Amino acid sequence: MEPFKAFPPDETFTQVPESFFRQLLGEIDDLDELKVTLHAIWRIEHMEGPVHVLREKDFVQVVKEPAPALEKAIRRGSLLEVQKGRGRYYFLNTPRGRATAEALQTGSLNPDSLAESAPPPERPNVFRLYEENIGPLTPLIADALKDAEATYHAEWIKDAIEIAVKNNKRNWKYTEAILKRWKEEGRAKRQDRQDSQKSPDRYTDSEFAEYLKRD
Repeated sequence: MEPFKAFPPDETFTQVPESFFRQLLGEIDDLDELKVTLHAIWRIEHMEGPVHVLREKDFVQVVKEPAPALEKAIRRGSLLEVQKGRGRYYFLNTPRGRATAEALQTGSLNPDSLAESAPPPERPNVFRLYEENIGPLTPLIADALKDAEATYHAEWIKDAIEIAVKNNKRNWKYTEAILKRWKEEGRAKRQDRQDSQKSPDRYTDSEFAEYLKRD
């Protein structure tokens, strides 16, 4: 086996629930069950849209025969399974997962409407976006970017950086002001992108004055 070289400096991260480390990690003693559980968290964390669902074939890349491991995860309660016809559908046992599984079970969600999922593509993380578009990282900026990743959607950060660059405001304070405004005004991600493409010049210092003053 070739040794693992290292995590790259521009690596992206997946949010893992606290309960996984506090409880599940100490209880799961089967490697395949651990693999399918972590794989489900990774895949579902990066899914877009209201329905986050996986099928048995989605686990084959981490476990050759995933059925026994999935059964253990279901018995443990970390994953949920719904069988409809000849299809089996898997969800994380979260509020969203439970609601979707119930909708599928009761028939209010048509299994034919469930799109096939694909592994998330590699995307540049916030550190690479910053360095490529604004400037070199400092420890303070790195901390601010980590906080932003935990607070805002990745697409919001990407779009805000693009607007800052278009307006020749290559600094994090201006970018953060855009993000704060979007969050407080409740703007939709799609509308934000459309607006910025139509008229990027409308984002002015005066428009963000309130947010630029905040520390």
